[in-house]
Amino acid sequence: MRRRNTPAKEAVLAVLTKAGKALSHEAILENLAIDADRATVYRVLNRFCEDGVLHKVVAEDGKQYFAICNKCDAEKHSDNHFHFRCNSCNTLECLPAPVAFTVPEGYFAESLNCIINGRCKNCA
Repeated sequence: MRRRNTPAKEAVLAVLTKAGKALSHEAILENLAIDADRATVYRVLNRFCEDGVLHKVVAEDGKQYFAICNKCDAEKHSDNHFHFRCNSCNTLECLPAPVAFTVPEGYFAESLNCIINGRCKNCA
């Protein structure tokens, strides 16, 4: 479904594109070049997720982060990959390479929400 372009959508996408990593709702609000209320930004983020533009990462503390999708679309949305959260600088990013895992026999994985915690390459 084609949605109309709005200043809020453009501003949110610009913040996430410039960041190059997953950002929380609060971080997105802090970096917006326009005035937009919390509800508008949440609505934009959720629509972007529905449309396959972004994917949502829920951290262990329940906080939601949003990252730009690579090679995704609404029909083939792929946010089932590992993420890395740095304990030093608190960044959260999609890992650039696949991480292998297996589940015990008789179990079948359908979705994945994994965050590996540690220190990123910049803080190590």
